[in-house]
Amino acid sequence: MNSFLFSGGNMYDLIIIGGGPAGLAAGIYAVRFGLDTLVLEKSEISGQISMSDIVENYPGFPSISGLELMEKYRTHAQEVGVKTKITEVLSVRTEGAKKIVSTDSGDLEAKTLIIATGANPKHLGVPGEKEFISKGVSYCAICDGPFFKNKTVVVVGGGNSAVTDALLLSKVAQNVYLIHRRDRLKAAKVLQDRALATPNIEFILNTLVQEIAGSREGVKKVEKVILQDLNSKESRELSTNGVFIYVGIQPNTEFVNVEKNNEGFIITNRWMETSEKGIYAAGDCRDTPIWQLVAAVRDGAIAATAANEYIESLK
Repeated sequence: MNSFLFSGGNMYDLIIIGGGPAGLAAGIYAVRFGLDTLVLEKSEISGQISMSDIVENYPGFPSISGLELMEKYRTHAQEVGVKTKITEVLSVRTEGAKKIVSTDSGDLEAKTLIIATGANPKHLGVPGEKEFISKGVSYCAICDGPFFKNKTVVVVGGGNSAVTDALLLSKVAQNVYLIHRRDRLKAAKVLQDRALATPNIEFILNTLVQEIAGSREGVKKVEKVILQDLNSKESRELSTNGVFIYVGIQPNTEFVNVEKNNEGFIITNRWMETSEKGIYAAGDCRDTPIWQLVAAVRDGAIAATAANEYIESLK
């Protein structure tokens, strides 16, 4: 994996918090505007897309792995001169015309900020879920799917992520049960059709997962889920070796004090500007109609353009 360069100093035209597709797209545009730009990322592997086995709806790439696509973003950003620092952001505040970003490696200053911190998977919040994380409970099939070769797994959810990863798991596991609380899936029709045509995927609709249970002595491992049929209200057990959960996402926005919706997603105008002048948001962390790769890249480009215009207005 290519590493980015980071030069000394702590005052920038623009600091971008988050090195996923939205953040790197913003960085590429900002550098082309001539802005002294720094991208902050808390780990070398960034962007939820890195966890996707196959991306099939991104223009120009009929089929590409998420990790490979992220590497292309990084290489492009590096080649145009985007600087990146690996550090965790603790808080953001405004002091006069400056934005102060407090990190675990010290404070940084900038004229403008773009928040592109994405979102993380939501938890079911049922008994056994936290206890069995990494012991059979997972939120990433591409990460943990190989551990379930020829075994039985449960996928919880009805959207694109759930069905996509059920299809991925069907290539590894012996049996895949897709459990959804509604009577129909929300995933794109092409994904549903593929899943319906896959013989080792079975759909269990109108059903809730009430509990994840398993061995608690010796080696902890998932052994079953307790399900409730929402029509009959009856409960039953389903034996499984793993539970993959896809019930939505929650934004990584707790460190910044700007206007947000009830779920914590940052509210912006069409120029990606937040309620705080000079602070912009892009990608999955903002209140957006769709959480998709193409939307995140678009957001990043708009945010960088708006940040450049804001900086020009300060002169």
